[in-house]
Amino acid sequence: MVYERRNQGTCSVLTRVDLNEDHTIKSVAVMGGCNGNLKGICKLLAGMKAEDAIARMKGTTCGSRPTSCPDQISHALEEALAKLG
Repeated sequence: MVYERRNQGTCSVLTRVDLNEDHTIKSVAVMGGCNGNLKGICKLLAGMKAEDAIARMKGTTCGSRPTSCPDQISHALEEALAKLG
């Protein structure tokens, strides 16, 4: 299942997640932001359970911002899981 979410409060603008039925992450792509860092994060997430990724990334901040690209990925994963059921 592919789910897209517009990011809020970050340099990146959109997160696209693709989840398998068993809640493992098939792929993640982030548009905008720090290209190399986000590509690395997305590669590390492939094959991980969405719930584990959320627990590791949720609440991460970027400088003085109350959110970050990893935090926004966690929000996209939470919303995708809710839609998946």
